[in-house]
Order: sequence, then structure tokens, then C-alpha cells
Amino acid sequence: MTETPAQLDLWPAPYASGAVDATVTVPGSKSVTNRALVLAALASEPGWLRHPLRSRDTLLMAEALRTMGVGIEEGVGPDGSGERWRVIPAGLHGPATIDVGNAGTVMRFLPPVATLATGPVRFDGDPRSYERPLHGVIDALRVLGARIDDEARGALPMTVHGAGALEGGPVEIDASSSSQFVSALLLSAPRFNQGVEVRHTGSRLPSMPHIRMTVDMLRAVGAQVDEPETGGEPDVWRVSPSALLGRDLTIEPDLSNAQPFLAAALVTGGRVTIPDWPERTTQPGDALREIFTEMGGSCELTEEGLTFTGTGRVNGIDVDLGEVGELTPGIAAVAALADSPSTLRGVAHLRLHETDRLAALTKEINGLGGDVTETADGLHIRPRPLRGGVFHTYDDHRMATAGSVIGLAVPGVEIENVATTAKTLPDFPQMWTGMLEA
Repeated sequence: MTETPAQLDLWPAPYASGAVDATVTVPGSKSVTNRALVLAALASEPGWLRHPLRSRDTLLMAEALRTMGVGIEEGVGPDGSGERWRVIPAGLHGPATIDVGNAGTVMRFLPPVATLATGPVRFDGDPRSYERPLHGVIDALRVLGARIDDEARGALPMTVHGAGALEGGPVEIDASSSSQFVSALLLSAPRFNQGVEVRHTGSRLPSMPHIRMTVDMLRAVGAQVDEPETGGEPDVWRVSPSALLGRDLTIEPDLSNAQPFLAAALVTGGRVTIPDWPERTTQPGDALREIFTEMGGSCELTEEGLTFTGTGRVNGIDVDLGEVGELTPGIAAVAALADSPSTLRGVAHLRLHETDRLAALTKEINGLGGDVTETADGLHIRPRPLRGGVFHTYDDHRMATAGSVIGLAVPGVEIENVATTAKTLPDFPQMWTGMLEA
């Protein structure tokens, strides 16, 4: 794990003197926004994205597509109904240089797009991006006919030499370290000459809801996809070559970004409502309804949204988070405040996320007096009385929000570099204090 040194920008995490009672409007989903941008860029006609997330990761994706020739016009609807982006497909081209930041969706979804461009497309990013696995995408694209220079690293920086088309066809990959390897190939597959057949050959595939999200969004723009969920072979996805339709898509609220606010209701015994929570969704964050209910709260889904209510008591939990790993930091924070031990399983792949999240959570919670131990595939958390102190984030947005949840119940917690939340939730500090002031 690359540790971010302590800095002067310490944010005093607000302490909750009582139960919260607030309505919190969460901005659009990063996962949906970035998939929608890719599909709109590859479509045969212009499309609209309504209520997209404006954050570091989505702006990096939009700018990357622009560098390859895609038109993306940002603005507000004529009726003042919120932000909307018009995406105008164009002939993809290089030379171009793409800054991926530390965004997994950008570094993994765009190399397949770059194979469809004419000319070289170079990918670079933050230092941490060099450490995140990309071999699944690189190796697969080579099998499918692409030419990529990565100096045998299987990681950034690298250059994709686009030829204006890609042959496609069958390919085997090990996506056990990231489901994004599968989604990356599926998103561009309709534009490959033969489409693609992706066969996962490794151990357990994490974050399956994100693959289901990819499949649903592909079908919504006219792609034909065969998948295990609809009677296909296990761990095999097939996408046929076809034109993609331009759509008018409204982006769902980011349910994973709702997590700290729901956690606030749970740990303070309060109530928080998240407007526009979808009745049906492929977002992993929807699992919070069940997980946080098991940890001591209750929820009600109505036309207004999701209202979650805590009781003031937090229960420990034994849960497999393999399909919803991004929720682990927030659940670990709540578990550290529970009245009984918790075991979080199925998330070994989190060691390869924005930071080594398992090591980071262990170090930071224990630094506040906690008792967390790493297991082979997760964490074991024994609640202990916690104290104030600096909670380091390692440039990881979910570490920052996890520390903020602990700060609600533990006075004196200071979050190092809370600005890292801009990756997916740009106004988090203001939203957090606004929730408490409500």
C-alpha cells in the first residue's frame, strides 16, 4: 500500500450530538454515467445524458473521449430541470493522450475504444494508476487483434495503436481481480467486426452487479447480448456486432454514494431520506437496504425515495461482500461502532482498488483504538471504544467517507485530504454538514 503522508489539510469530521433527520439528494451514479458516455460515443447518432454525475472520474472520461474526437456539450435543460450532456459521435482518431487519473472505469473502458480510433492513443495517469491491474484488458485486446505498447508491464502507461477497427471474436480472460475487465470488452464489442465472446477462466468473479449493469445498458441502446443470467453458459458473455442507438438517458442517483448518509442514520439512531431511489436497479449500492437493516435499522421505499431509520443500536454482521465490494469501507466503519464483532468476506480484490483498502481500513481504524485484523479475503472487526485522531485517506474517496461516519460517533476525528471525495462526490463536505444542520 502506498501511504499518503499526513498533510496540513485536515478536516475536522463533524460529531453528531443527536439523531440526524435529513433528506439528502445524491448526485448521479458514476458507474452509470461513465458507461453511458462510452456507449453514446460509440453510437450511430447523438444522444443525451440527463442528470449525469459531474466529478473527477466522469470529467476525465468526458475529456478522454473528446481527445479522440467525440463531441460532448455540457449544459442545463431549457426548463431548468438539471444538467444534461449532449454526446455527438464522430470518427475516433489519434494521436491523443488520455489522462485516466486513478479512475478504473477510464483506464479499463477506453483502451478497447481506442482500438477503433485511427492513430496512436497514449494512456497515463496518477502514480497509483500504474499499480492497478490492466493485464486482463491488454492481453484480451491483443488476442482480438490490437497492437498495444506497454513494455510488458500489463499496466499503465501504455499506447494503443488504433487501426480504425478491431476484428474481435472469442477471448478468454481472468477477471478475478476486476469485473471491469469484462465490462470493458463488452461495451465496445458491438463495434468490433465479429463482436466478442468473453469467457472468464479465473476464480470467483467479483462485483457481478456491475457486469449486469453493463449488459442492461448495452441492451438499452440496441445491442444483442447473451449472458449467464439469461440462460447462457456460465461465465461467458457474447455481444453481436451492430450499430448502437443514440438515447435520451436519465442517470440514476449513485446509491453507493448514499452509503455514508444512510450509515449516519444507523449510527445516530436517526432518519435519512434519499430521493429518487430506483425501485429496480443493477447498482451494487441497492444492497445497503438489506445489509444496513441487518445491522440494526429499517427502511421504506416509496415514490419519494428511500427512508432509512436507525434505532440507536448497531449490530455486528457476517457478510459476503464479493458482489458489492465498493461498500466495504462504509460497512467496516459502521461495524467498528457496533455492539458485536463483524466479519466481512469475499473482498480480497479490494487490495487492488484506489488503494489497498483492506490494509488501509485496518491501519486507520486501529489507529483510532479499534481492533481490526485482515483475513485472506476480508476483515474481522471487534468493536472497541474509539478515540479521536487523524484518519488517512490514501487518495481514496471511500476511505474519506468511512472516516467521516466514524467521526459522527467519535469526537476529534480529523480526515486527511477530504477533497479526495471529489472523485465521485464533489460536494461531500457541504452535504455532510448540511445533513447534520438539517
